Amino acid sequence: MLKKIISFSAYLIVIVVLGLVIRYFAYNPVVSQPQINTAAFFSSTLIDTSNVKTTLEQYRGKIIVLNFWATWCPPCREEMPELSQLQTAYKDKNVVVIGVAIDELATVNEYLQTSPVSYPILLSENENMDLAIQLGNEQGVLPYTVIIDANGNVIDTFLGRITLSLLEKSLLKLIPQ
Repeated sequence: MLKKIISFSAYLIVIVVLGLVIRYFAYNPVVSQPQINTAAFFSSTLIDTSNVKTTLEQYRGKIIVLNFWATWCPPCREEMPELSQLQTAYKDKNVVVIGVAIDELATVNEYLQTSPVSYPILLSENENMDLAIQLGNEQGVLPYTVIIDANGNVIDTFLGRITLSLLEKSLLKLIPQ
C-alpha cells in the first residue's frame, strides 16, 4: 500500500513539474525571431511602371508597407484596392505603400490600366523574389507584405492575403498619436 502511494505521488510530481515547464516555455520562448536586415532593400534599385530606375533609399525614414505581388496571383489582386485605401488614408502620416511586382513590365502595365492603384509599383522579374526572401519570405509565397518602421526595422510580415484592418493594426503602433 505504501509502495502504491509513493508511486502515485512520484507520477503526480512528474506531471506537475512537466506542466510548469511547459507553461514556462510557452510564456517565455527560448528562441526569439531573428532580426531581418533591411540593408538589401534600401540599397536596391528597381524600375517603375515607366521603366525608370528607382532607388529604394528614397523611402528611408518612412513607415513602409511593402507588398510583393504578381498579376497572375488572385489574392494579390484582391488586396490591391485595400492597399490603395491605406495609401490614401495614411500618406500624410509618413506612411508609404509600395507594390513590388514579380512580373514583366508589359503585363504589369496592362493590368494596372484596368485596375489602377494609388501607390507606386516597382518591378523586376526575378530580383524582387530574392529581395522578398531576404526580407523573410523563405517560403516564396505571394502575396507577401512587410511592414518597415521609420528606423528601417521590420515590424511585421504577412504571408498571403492581408486586409486593411490587419495592416492598420500594425501601423497604429508606429504612428505617433
